[in-house]
Amino acid sequence: MLKLITLLLTSTMTVMAGATIAPALPQIQEFFKDAPSGEFLVKLMLTLPGLFTAMAGPFVGIIIDRFGRKKLLAASVALYGLAGGSGFVLNSLIGLLIGRAILGLSVAGIMTASVTLIADYYQGEKRNRVMGIQAAFMGFGGVVFLVLGGFLADISWRFPFLIYLSALAILPLVILVLTEPNRARVALDKTGKKVGEKIASMGGKLGGDRYQKIRLVFIYAIMFLTAVCFYMVPVQLPFYLIENYDVSNSQTGIAIACSTLSSAIISMNYGFIKSKLSFMGVVVLLYLLMGFGYGIISLATSYPIVILGLILSGMGLGLLMPNLNVWLNAKTPIAMRGKALGGLTTCMFLGQFCSPIFTGPIAAQIGIGNAYGLVGFGMLILAAILAGISGTGRYSLKV
Repeated sequence: MLKLITLLLTSTMTVMAGATIAPALPQIQEFFKDAPSGEFLVKLMLTLPGLFTAMAGPFVGIIIDRFGRKKLLAASVALYGLAGGSGFVLNSLIGLLIGRAILGLSVAGIMTASVTLIADYYQGEKRNRVMGIQAAFMGFGGVVFLVLGGFLADISWRFPFLIYLSALAILPLVILVLTEPNRARVALDKTGKKVGEKIASMGGKLGGDRYQKIRLVFIYAIMFLTAVCFYMVPVQLPFYLIENYDVSNSQTGIAIACSTLSSAIISMNYGFIKSKLSFMGVVVLLYLLMGFGYGIISLATSYPIVILGLILSGMGLGLLMPNLNVWLNAKTPIAMRGKALGGLTTCMFLGQFCSPIFTGPIAAQIGIGNAYGLVGFGMLILAAILAGISGTGRYSLKV
């Protein structure tokens, strides 16, 4: 039980790592208003960790498959605390960006190693439940970080950086509680029967046949696209709320946290939802929820209505991580899990980094509110397309 608690605590530091300082962005931008390219570089602070997480993902996957999970996880947790907290004392934009880049490298190690350890420790339906709980803890961690970050940003834009130091309190648990999985243990199928292949001897390549390659590319594409859409919330929403509703930093943090909280609640129920729907069915449902949620944000006439849209879109997002993690783990040889999940981590955080690059120009041209409406409409169209093709053709992806 203590192993699970430790892994859940480390998971809280991942998905919203870059967004923890989101409520403070307007103040950071004001502080560095005279710096060359200050506005661009300040927004880059939010997304740069995602780029470096994406770049490190494949290498982290290879490392943990070859050398083990625990040591890399411990090193990554320590680096997370130090690099994240460095923003409290640094005085230059370049220094802050370097710290954010190192933070991104640490997130790649934490996310890939923690998910892989869960897949190693648990099997079958229990794994499905634990993956859902893990995604929920990512959401709950985001709620705490964002709300606390909003209130701290009302004091000073530097104070939210102190939140990252919480990783140093979790580090002793990682070192003392977690154990490296036995590389020679026998893999078990869902019924608990031996399937006759040992981890140490399981090799091969990801996507060994055409169908597997299609499924792998599809899962990675869904992760990338959804991350691009999701990160409109921490990147664009603070400016949207200030421009239209004159809210405080704490109210901005609460708004984003509402999305994260609804995501966490729905993640905890992933096991039940998955028992009713196929993997593809869950994908369709998450795009429907996110599409309608973004549509509400676009049409909102008050702060509470924006909150409603964020709650709905957050529910869709809560299905993303457990569904794709379970789907990938269910179809990937044990010895290749690290590499497969490293690729998934890359797609997720590359999508986060690309979000302002893709959506920023749209928001600049048509307004942030209209941009939410356009992206939401696109997700509803995609949901309809996926629902239409699900279960048809030789390479059906519905399971």
